[in-house]
Amino acid sequence: MGSGLSTLTVGLLLLALLCAVAGLHAYVSGRAQARTLVDRLAAPAPGAAGAAGAAAGQPTDRPPGRRRRFDALDRRLRDTGLGRRLRHKLRATGLDLTVGEYAAYVLAAFAALWLIGSAVLAPFFGPLCGAVALWGGNAFLNWQRARRTERFISQLPELARLIANGTAAGLAMRTALSMAAEEMEDPAGAELATVANQLAVGRSMEEALAELGDRLPSRELNVLVTTLILANRAGGTIVASLRNLTETLEERKETRREVRTMLAEINATAVTVPALGLGALLMINAMSPGALGRVTGSTAGQIAMVIAFGLYIVGFVVVRRFGRIDV
Repeated sequence: MGSGLSTLTVGLLLLALLCAVAGLHAYVSGRAQARTLVDRLAAPAPGAAGAAGAAAGQPTDRPPGRRRRFDALDRRLRDTGLGRRLRHKLRATGLDLTVGEYAAYVLAAFAALWLIGSAVLAPFFGPLCGAVALWGGNAFLNWQRARRTERFISQLPELARLIANGTAAGLAMRTALSMAAEEMEDPAGAELATVANQLAVGRSMEEALAELGDRLPSRELNVLVTTLILANRAGGTIVASLRNLTETLEERKETRREVRTMLAEINATAVTVPALGLGALLMINAMSPGALGRVTGSTAGQIAMVIAFGLYIVGFVVVRRFGRIDV
């Protein structure tokens, strides 16, 4: 009993440290963003700034962003296949995290949940809880990416309208994209700014827009990207095409909202059923302390638990499939 209590204490301590690190990261990131905004608002004109810096003999560039943590881990993971995939996914989520920071936070959550699961339930559940931490980190990135994509899709009608107005006024496609990047809010503004920066350093319109479609995959964005690429290649009635596309995107936006409302109950069910299973395990262990330890102490009990967890996972995936309708 004393060993289990000490393990639970260590697990809770690790979880508290993880929350403290996450809170400190959010605080430092917010301070850095506020300082960058204040510097940008207080900065003089570019010409005056350059002249002042040259006269003082000091560089005019400031180090961007905040100081990064876990640099050694980031350098080790950055050039690996897993690191490249994580970097691409983190870039699509818009989170201010490096690969090393994300890996460190996930590993800390893995260790904390392993210890908490072993102490609260039984030692057999430690690896399972650690696997949940790894799955949860990847699921969080997928959720953040889907959320950012949804926000971008909701901005597409306004984006198409701005580009159509810019090209109707006689602006080139690159200039219209830069203007839209300045007018739109995040995430559309940040993504279009990335496209404009890539065009400024010599990348082709096709490559920059295709990379945008890879970062935020959606049917609506693919239609807009294809329209812009074809118009940039062959010309034609780009203004009429974009205005027709704007009306279509508005209709699809309303349809997607209605479908999401109708499927809200199914998505809630997919989360509720596994939560009930976890609650049942906690209740059994609370009513009869050590019951889960005795059940998982035999091979038959472990096999039964693995099968039960597998069935819960299958049920979660199946219900989520039923609630996923592409519009």
